[in-house]
Amino acid sequence: MSDLPEDIRARLSLHLPGAEITLVDDSAAHAGHEGARGGGSHFSLRIVALQFVGLPRLARHRLVYDALADLMHSRIHALAIVAQSPEESSSSPA
Repeated sequence: MSDLPEDIRARLSLHLPGAEITLVDDSAAHAGHEGARGGGSHFSLRIVALQFVGLPRLARHRLVYDALADLMHSRIHALAIVAQSPEESSSSPA
């Protein structure tokens, strides 16, 4: 079985070239949760990409879900997403 976090990063990089990706595995915090029992993992994703410029939040999330489609139905149980354009990222507080 492949390294899931690395697989997620690779797929996102392929679909959204040049994206800045910060991925945190939150699975340990969900131990005992129904999705965790089935082997699904929980992640928090912050992604900054030029492809998000001018897109509403829902369209940005769809781009992420498209990149991870088969994983969302098998190995990923939950994915919290913050998707920003570079301008939004540089103007938001750290």
